[in-house]
Amino acid sequence: MSAEATELVDDADFVRVCALDDLTVGTAAAADIFGTRVAVVRTGEREVHAVNDTCSHANVSLSEGEVDGCTLECWLHGSRFSLVTGEPTGLPATQPIAVYDVRLEGDDVLIRLTPENES
Repeated sequence: MSAEATELVDDADFVRVCALDDLTVGTAAAADIFGTRVAVVRTGEREVHAVNDTCSHANVSLSEGEVDGCTLECWLHGSRFSLVTGEPTGLPATQPIAVYDVRLEGDDVLIRLTPENES
């Protein structure tokens, strides 16, 4: 699945990215939200996570990596990131990635543009 979000859903900065059925459990997908690349990962029946799609170590697409539970592994050097906190859980990455708030409305996957873990 590759999607481009172009329309705000409400005044809380959530955008509709895709339908829940567009996502396969245990697989990352890329989405473009107003020019920001996001890796969207469905980890359960109604559990979806969204993180910045760029590895903080090697500047490559994380959506091309492997999903293991709530961890996303970069395909290039094996850095792993928590889908919940964005923190690296495996070297060589040492810097976190942005985590985005996800909301499900019926079968729609909505993502907020502002990262949850932004300082």
